[in-house]
Amino acid sequence: MSRRCVVNFLCLGSRAVSLFYGSSVVPLRASVRNITSRPDAGFKPEKVAVVTKTTRYEFEQQRYRYAGLSEEDLKQLLAMKGSSYSGLLERHNIHTRNVEHIVKSLQREGIEVRVVKRGEYDEEVVRWADTIISAGGDGTMLLVASKVFSKDKPVVGVNTDPERSEGHLCLPVRYTHAFPEALEKLSRGEFRWLWRQRIRLHLEGTGINPTPVDLHEQQLSLEQHNQAHRITTMDSQRSTFSKPSLLPVRSLNEIFIGESLSSRASYYEISVDDGPWEKQKSSGLSICTGTGSKAWSYNINKLAEQAVEDVLKIGKAQTGLDIPLSREFIEKVTDEYNESLVFSPEDRRLFFSVREPIVNRVFSSSRQRGFATKVCVRSRCWDACMVVDGGTSFEFNDGAIAAISMSEEDQLRTVVLEN
Repeated sequence: MSRRCVVNFLCLGSRAVSLFYGSSVVPLRASVRNITSRPDAGFKPEKVAVVTKTTRYEFEQQRYRYAGLSEEDLKQLLAMKGSSYSGLLERHNIHTRNVEHIVKSLQREGIEVRVVKRGEYDEEVVRWADTIISAGGDGTMLLVASKVFSKDKPVVGVNTDPERSEGHLCLPVRYTHAFPEALEKLSRGEFRWLWRQRIRLHLEGTGINPTPVDLHEQQLSLEQHNQAHRITTMDSQRSTFSKPSLLPVRSLNEIFIGESLSSRASYYEISVDDGPWEKQKSSGLSICTGTGSKAWSYNINKLAEQAVEDVLKIGKAQTGLDIPLSREFIEKVTDEYNESLVFSPEDRRLFFSVREPIVNRVFSSSRQRGFATKVCVRSRCWDACMVVDGGTSFEFNDGAIAAISMSEEDQLRTVVLEN
């Protein structure tokens, strides 16, 4: 991976932008077939949608504009919160210039481009585009990917503010300013396809409301989040599914199930790979893909050097063995364990993690984490949600059952560029 650059064609913001690659115009389906059969074939789409993120400056502007505040009022309010108006404006301008650079680079190659903001990104944009470019960070990539269901629709991520965003799912940061070089490599076929596995969800049971709440777009507080779920429940009414119903969403990173109020223990039953049901109470359940193994799941399970050092000291005292306790050895053990938590985005297995399980005579946790091909969860919660990639929330209360698995048809087509 040190010599390869992972390019994910994922989501950028809530609105879609179309981008096109290549020095000549070739239909995407034809180019995709050619690349699959011939490694040296170029990738030359005709129409590209560029989906851009909502910057913090835009978000604050929109929020306070609705309240009837002036620009000067906004500056004062941000200052009271310890935020810099000029700083937010500077980051916004950097993002805007980088989006313009992407769009102009595409247009110079004769590609038709459609730029879309987060809120404008929908199924129609996905149908229109040959390829979708996410202009933002990882959050935008996840949004973009969430609406792409075809394996023939490549998604590419470009980090438009690399100094403030990690961008694991995006092109290497040097391509932010050298986007024409990335286009040339794609056109010449100097890349390989990376098929990222995704999670699908089947719901059944009672008290189910399959209408999602968009957390990214609404930036809801806990009270607003709960109210939004109540409103969607009243609008669509609760449903009872006697047979599993497939939700129209795919998860690229992870699914999280738990009570909305984080201080309240989540009560549920879990079955791994059609095994026996086990009652659990915990701080929630995370189920991730190989792509997501570098994200939230990694931070849930990783060890700190301090913990490793404490365990090694106990091991040394208990066994009498000459276990080295040097800083270098502790770092090596810590790094090796943490690296074992990360697995390939193309891996067809799920990885589940029970956060802070409660174990007593009533509740157990036979496995706190592990790989699986299928995980089923039955909710016994009061006010819980099932959140997909941190952005789409479904009500998931007592009586709801989720079957979480993977399917070959749900893979996301992304790109790895060769250095």
